[in-house]
Amino acid sequence: MTKEQNPTDPDVLRALQAALEDGRQSDAALAIARGVGRMVRRLGHAHISELSLGNRRRADIAVLTRTGDLWIIEIKSSVADFRADDKWPEYWDYADHVFFAVAPDFPTEILPQDAGLIVADRYDGEIIRMPEMRRLAPARRRALQLSFARAAAFRLAYAMDPDPELYSRLD
Repeated sequence: MTKEQNPTDPDVLRALQAALEDGRQSDAALAIARGVGRMVRRLGHAHISELSLGNRRRADIAVLTRTGDLWIIEIKSSVADFRADDKWPEYWDYADHVFFAVAPDFPTEILPQDAGLIVADRYDGEIIRMPEMRRLAPARRRALQLSFARAAAFRLAYAMDPDPELYSRLD
């Protein structure tokens, strides 16, 4: 296997990270996302950032657990960020569990109690509160699992071969 084909090569991983960071996230949000990603992987789950949903929203982080459950994790990097956001309840239609992920110094008492809570820094994260399960319908689950898999596969392929012509006809 050549370096270009090895998705675990450090140079390939750095290129993938650069492709996924689109400049819209603050340094604080990127640090939280990194810690959440480490926590999710430590739990044995897969995750992807900025997954498009059927309601024209995007999940900050979507998680596919080892058992096939779907989580959506909404990153809040500040109180102002939280107060400016009223879209998060719409995520319940696309997840078994919805979480907020915040930095350790975030005032967590302002967050809704029906959502889960993850506290994270750039090194790791911890689930503080697990939300009640709201099981997805089987057809919605399958559609989201396929969307997750396709997005992950296309992003990896793009990181390894970023020719835009190859991806112009994909949905």
